[in-house]
Amino acid sequence: MAESSIRIVPANEASWDDLQTILTGTAGRCQCTRQRLGDREWYALPVEQRAQVLRDAVACDDRAVHDDMLRRDPARTAGIVAYVDDEPAGWAAVDARSAFRRLRGSPVPWAGRTEQPDDAGVWAIACLVVRRGYRGRGLTYALVAAAVDHARERGARALEGYPMLTGGAEVTWDELSVGPVGPFLAAGFAEASHPTKRRLVMRLDLD
Repeated sequence: MAESSIRIVPANEASWDDLQTILTGTAGRCQCTRQRLGDREWYALPVEQRAQVLRDAVACDDRAVHDDMLRRDPARTAGIVAYVDDEPAGWAAVDARSAFRRLRGSPVPWAGRTEQPDDAGVWAIACLVVRRGYRGRGLTYALVAAAVDHARERGARALEGYPMLTGGAEVTWDELSVGPVGPFLAAGFAEASHPTKRRLVMRLDLD
């Protein structure tokens, strides 16, 4: 995207309509809430209620009170939104790891690890979405790098991601919502564990 202008902002500095423009198809049905809610509660909620859960978490359209909000609750906005040439193009769910109920309850990220899943100082990139028409152009690299800054500015001690090894094969964007390995490596993450054949836990210490 060398010839494009990329701007990435905390989600509360973006509009709700812009975020919904990015979350289409499967992402629109999920509303990026499955990791946050856990499977049982997520399946029980209609899309409209999932959307409200997300809206409460990200506080879109709250730009006017952004500075005051950060002083009162640095973690209130739970993600970042990317614009390419001022068009909404990408989203990353970035929050304290303890906020993602499904992630905490899954055995996959914890295989071979002894740390506490509820450690609020460790944040996670739970989901990455790039809007159709902007895919395959490297925007995920910019999103992961911006997620590092977002977490660090809000007091995170470490940041984790859970990318997929594709082996060079083409993978659908729905399946690749955790992101590929390359952007995490480029942002300085290192492998923390390799719990399954295709999934890594990658971590970056921010102290």
